[in-house]
Amino acid sequence: MVRLLVMDVDGTLTDGKIYMSNEGELFKTFSIKDGYGIKDMLPVHDIIPVVITARRSVILENRCRELGITELYQGERQKLDCLKKVILKYCKAGDDHTFADTAYIGDDILDLQCIKSIREAGGLTGCPADAVQEVKDCCDYIAPHRGGDGAVRDFIEYIVGERERHGQER
Repeated sequence: MVRLLVMDVDGTLTDGKIYMSNEGELFKTFSIKDGYGIKDMLPVHDIIPVVITARRSVILENRCRELGITELYQGERQKLDCLKKVILKYCKAGDDHTFADTAYIGDDILDLQCIKSIREAGGLTGCPADAVQEVKDCCDYIAPHRGGDGAVRDFIEYIVGERERHGQER
């Protein structure tokens, strides 16, 4: 049963474009549909949202705060190492929480280390429609929407559907 949903940011929660001014990052765009899925759907199913991203952004910190995401890890190029620490954090004494209880959505090469490990363990993996081909080839689910345009919401609905099909609603 999925207990953690781990998300990449640029190209997954956003359209992957970086809008910059002379002073630095100016803005990012996020989908309201993704936000609803994260803030309103995940808690109902006891799934903890986690963000692991290679970049750093105050804009992202603000968006995570707005959505109630407390597990935010920025500047993480070795995403698998970070993911292992997150999983250990949520292990309780005698709990077998592993990659098999984790879902991951990402769009590019840096995400493959997590995607491959989770998929091999029996967890769920997904990507936006515009992910690089190498990522698409490793994912259980390819969203019909592009990154930043509802792909995360698509994946959340897929996860919830899989849980219901296997009699694991909560």
